[in-house]
Amino acid sequence: MGSILQRVIALSIKELLALLRDAASRAVLIGPPIIQLLVFGYAATFDLQHVPFVVYNQDQGQLSRELIARFAGSPTFDLLRVVRNQKDLQQAIDDKSALMAMDIGPTFSSDIERGKTAHIQLILDGRDSNTAGLASGYAQSIVTTFNGALITAHGARAPSTVLLDRAWFNPNLISRWFIVPGICGILTLLVSLLTTGLSVAREREMGTFDQLLVTPMSPTEILMGKALPGYLVGMIEGTFIVLASIFWFHVPFTGSFVGLYVGFGCFLLATVGIGLMISSLAVTQQQGLLGVFLFMVPAIVLSGFATPIANMPRAVQYVTLFDPLRYFLVILRGSFLEGGSASEYWPQYWPLVAIGVVSMIVAGRLFRGRLA
Repeated sequence: MGSILQRVIALSIKELLALLRDAASRAVLIGPPIIQLLVFGYAATFDLQHVPFVVYNQDQGQLSRELIARFAGSPTFDLLRVVRNQKDLQQAIDDKSALMAMDIGPTFSSDIERGKTAHIQLILDGRDSNTAGLASGYAQSIVTTFNGALITAHGARAPSTVLLDRAWFNPNLISRWFIVPGICGILTLLVSLLTTGLSVAREREMGTFDQLLVTPMSPTEILMGKALPGYLVGMIEGTFIVLASIFWFHVPFTGSFVGLYVGFGCFLLATVGIGLMISSLAVTQQQGLLGVFLFMVPAIVLSGFATPIANMPRAVQYVTLFDPLRYFLVILRGSFLEGGSASEYWPQYWPLVAIGVVSMIVAGRLFRGRLA
């Protein structure tokens, strides 16, 4: 047993040294994950800020100026300019200098003072339908707050029903708190797959595969020696991303590190097994790389990272059961935002272990088939 362990560790050290000595491999393992973490952490957000808008104010009364000031003072909107006519308002939307335009009628203030309903025309650039919808919702929120202030100021009777909303786990609905833990799972998947998915193919391409076969190591020991570096690299990279999420992006971590790292271990078992399957099938590193990305793209789409799994067709929901990232995202987001413990993640742990064991067995048989 001791000699087997020594041989596996020796092969793992040799594999790690091969990764670290190769400049291209170092660049792939270190550069892209950091760049992607920064890009996704800052750029991938559902929060809307600094929306340029123009105003055509035909009223010039105190209440219309107060409403405009509320929009201009909001972090969501930036007042581009006050236009003088409808043509300028239309031009601002046409040339995309403004995403939104407000047209306040000449009787806006007087209608409110007489107790009548005042209307504002809100024009949105529908060419970017998602942003336009978000901007409309923010604008409606500002108008609702404005109406509440008017009711208080004029002593009017408040409505009989008031909706008070409260978001649990993410009180301010900061989308970065939702996205960055997901990025941690995606980048850990990428690094572990690349490390293991190219390992055997690299041996074949460099001509050292035959030398590996004449060693006293069995195929199982060779696979274990190839799997361990991917496991270690994935754990180190994942830890780095978790620390960056907490201390750089300030995503609150409210759960258990024990529960998180048990999840890391189960997830890496699954991804390393899948990576070894790909590597056993690939003859060249290019084939291994294509195989890694052929698996990664559907894995990300089907994981629930961007779109809820419940909204997918029923047949596709069954396919997601074989996606290890689906289970790991639940562990990550639960550990960061929900305060979950290890005992709560058993429904996610055992599918990851099952995927890992099955993929390792398949990788071993594929590897033996290549040797035959």
